[in-house]
Formats: sequence, structure tokens, C-alpha cells
Amino acid sequence: MNIYLTTQILKENDVFIAYAPELDISSCGRNPDEAAKNLREAVELFIETAMEQGTLQDILEECGFSETGSYWKGPEIISSESLQLSMPA
Repeated sequence: MNIYLTTQILKENDVFIAYAPELDISSCGRNPDEAAKNLREAVELFIETAMEQGTLQDILEECGFSETGSYWKGPEIISSESLQLSMPA
């Protein structure tokens, strides 16, 4: 079984954050590659635990994934934008 996810890499101070928005899972590292590697490990552990508990299919469906043959595809991310809001004084 394969699962296709989006990975976003963010930088907060000196730390890189890797984020998989479809599952709302994140991890971090000292550089983008390490953050992505740590995210992969976090997602694999999440999936392994969900499979052991028999809840993976329910979780994926609730997160908007659809099963197509031998893989699960997450919902399509249409846009990613920056949004500026004025905060009340």
C-alpha cells in the first residue's frame, strides 16, 4: 500500500519544520532534508500504529483520502497563500 502526501517545509528561526497537511503531522530538523526525513519517520510510525489498532482506513477516509487500487491519495491542495490580517489594537 502506498500513501501520497504533500510536504511543506517551513523555517522557524534556526529550525526547519516539515509538515504533511493532509494528516496534520509535522516534524523538524536542522535542515530541510533532515526535517523531511523525520517527517517520513513520524508518518510511518503513525500509519503503523493506526494499522495495529485497525483504524487506518477510518482515519484516512476522515482526512479526505480516497483509495485507488493499491494506493491512497489525499485531497488535492488547490492553493497555498500568505494571508495578512490587521490585528485589533
